[in-house]
Amino acid sequence: MTGVRDSTVDGMLRRTARRVPERTALRYGERAWTYRELDEAVTGAAAALRDGGLRDGDRVAAYGHNSDAYLIGFLACARAGLVHVPVNHHLTGGELGYILEQSGSALVLTDPHLAHRLPASVPALPLRDATGSLLERAAQHRRPGVATLTAGGPEQGDLVQLLYTSGTTAQPKGAMMTHGALVHAYLSAITALDLRETDRPLHALPLYHSAQMHVFLLPFLAVGAENTLIDAPDPNHVLEMVEAGRADSFFAPPTVWIALAGHPGFASRDLSALRKAYYGASVMPVPVLERLRTRLPRLAFYNCFGQSEIGPLATVLRPEEHGGRMDSCGRPVLFVEARVVDGRGADVPDGTPGEVVYRSPQLCQGYWGKPEETEEAFRDGWFHSGDMAVRDAEGYLTVVDRLKDVINSGGVLVASRQVEDVLYGHPAVSEAAVIGLPDPRWIEAVTAVVVSRGGVTEEELTAYARERLASFKAPKRVLFVDELPRNASGKVLKRELRERFATVPRG
Repeated sequence: MTGVRDSTVDGMLRRTARRVPERTALRYGERAWTYRELDEAVTGAAAALRDGGLRDGDRVAAYGHNSDAYLIGFLACARAGLVHVPVNHHLTGGELGYILEQSGSALVLTDPHLAHRLPASVPALPLRDATGSLLERAAQHRRPGVATLTAGGPEQGDLVQLLYTSGTTAQPKGAMMTHGALVHAYLSAITALDLRETDRPLHALPLYHSAQMHVFLLPFLAVGAENTLIDAPDPNHVLEMVEAGRADSFFAPPTVWIALAGHPGFASRDLSALRKAYYGASVMPVPVLERLRTRLPRLAFYNCFGQSEIGPLATVLRPEEHGGRMDSCGRPVLFVEARVVDGRGADVPDGTPGEVVYRSPQLCQGYWGKPEETEEAFRDGWFHSGDMAVRDAEGYLTVVDRLKDVINSGGVLVASRQVEDVLYGHPAVSEAAVIGLPDPRWIEAVTAVVVSRGGVTEEELTAYARERLASFKAPKRVLFVDELPRNASGKVLKRELRERFATVPRG
């Protein structure tokens, strides 16, 4: 039974609903929910799930696009003592089946038009737009007496979600998040990102992605803000919403900010209503950030860094900290302690690259059904992130690379990010990813994979990089592609690039 000192994910919504019941909590399409209505719908949906035979700790997968029903489904699972399993709606076949089987999901909440992709072995319930959907059942259960369901609800130490890692290097792993871990993460986000009840945030990234759900939407609900949810981060739609005054806060990965900056309306529309700009999920090229800040000099930029296993926010570079350190991801947030260590786990001197390790109540309990991977990640009392970074004397971290993405060129380690930042400075480069490819002479040859705007050659880009980098860091090869492969969070899948070009001969 929930203790009087427990704080749960769904409990944060309940408190807001009692504080500001008639304030608008969420707009999606033509529907708008007050905090009271949203809280009642969550209770009704939780009762419907329990009436369907689900019991404490059962896993319930969510396989759908952004919608108010998707949010209600997550909060209903939390209130009903179930474990929510968000699944990328782009996954099909074996990738989809792996997560459903590995998590042991007893039910899939899905959009009707996606249901045909699901394996027949797992029961499915439509989230919306169908007779008997979760939204419809929630409405039927919104009646006196159902609220007693909340009295014996989950405790803060109970699991509430399995956040499957993006799987850029291996099969995804389900990070086991408790109510308490996420509540701590919400408080860290509220304080570090200056989230206020007067904000009008626009949520456009997929809700199956932990950053959009747990760094922004849930913390904004906790403070009582008026939230708008849209299906996808279409640049024209986002710019229209900002110009109309319906959004003053917006989060997106660098890929979306790059698309916005390149949209014709970015230069011509009145974007003065936008007050807070959040970026993260992958490294923002400094030249791109400089262009954004030049166009919108009064816009407050926040760099958000972390990973699913920590809720997922670990560090933030605040607006007043951007001057002179735009390549930094900031300092640890309220409930996170971070160190930079060598291979033996000893602290490295400031200015020396090492692996970032964390201690935090925001951290997951480990990986679902993977004890060996859990033991490997949690060593010596710290969680090992796999990110390489440099710490300065004031405690600011600058990410150098993922450990797996560092390039060994002739016995010298090269950080791909430094090379990428240089390439982004060339006006013909739209996107760039730097990887190491097998080479008989260099062990790994520094190789740039570039999406260009046209009119540039391999020789020109190589020469451009050599003028700005030490010779061993400059690309030995430049390969041109139409687009870079990315996962749901916008991170470039460098593993796929290495596999794709490993055997491509020099042209």
